[in-house]
Amino acid sequence: MGHLDHAAFGWLTPALSYVMACTGAALGLRCTVRALAATGRARRHWLVTAASAIGTGIWTMHFVAMLGFRVSGTDIRYDVPLTVLSLLVAMAVVCAGVFAVGYSRDRNRALLLGGLTTGLGVASMHYLGMAAVRLHGHVGYDPVLVGVSVLIAVLAATVALWAGLNITSPSAVTVAALAMGAAVSSMHYTGMFAVSVRVVPSGDPLPGATAMQFIFPLAVGLGSYLFITSAFVALSPTADEREASASAQRPVGTAAR
Repeated sequence: MGHLDHAAFGWLTPALSYVMACTGAALGLRCTVRALAATGRARRHWLVTAASAIGTGIWTMHFVAMLGFRVSGTDIRYDVPLTVLSLLVAMAVVCAGVFAVGYSRDRNRALLLGGLTTGLGVASMHYLGMAAVRLHGHVGYDPVLVGVSVLIAVLAATVALWAGLNITSPSAVTVAALAMGAAVSSMHYTGMFAVSVRVVPSGDPLPGATAMQFIFPLAVGLGSYLFITSAFVALSPTADEREASASAQRPVGTAAR
């Protein structure tokens, strides 16, 4: 059995991955709040931004954490198409859950279905990402811990969608984002603790790209997207602010009538 190290760089990768998860969650919640206050095309655009932020945050959290993953006795490579597919899955399932909640008339039902769909999608993203790992050996999983990680993913997704519907104040969004970041990180490391590796020494070159060749640049790019989008959302006026501005610009006589 190869020795697994989930934090080869110490607390750097767990802490940074948690920050990315919280950033994506906070941005997604703020965009969902904006979407529910908007109509038509504006609502759709805000929901797409919310889904991309949450999906990007979850994926970036996973692979930033994977930068610290090491197995003694073997190098590690990543299958590029599968890794990209895991990102697309994350965004697609989060988008489905967010849109279900954003447009459904029966929001309780949409919350349950959206939370289940999104949670299973997040778990699929995680295990697709793990399927992209290439090493000299065989990877196995503890089924109990896998089940626990999927349950955490479903609960975290349901709570995230509920928060998007019910939490509006910036301070409450911050607290919710911190909790969601912790839940996503817990799901990841629970899934990682389910992993075991039986190393088979070999001198053959491994296919795929190293983490620093592919995952690190992509994670930096997606992380930059999160922070730039966060700045845009923070600076864009809310529906109440736009209404107040429009009212202030109306002539006094028009406002009186």
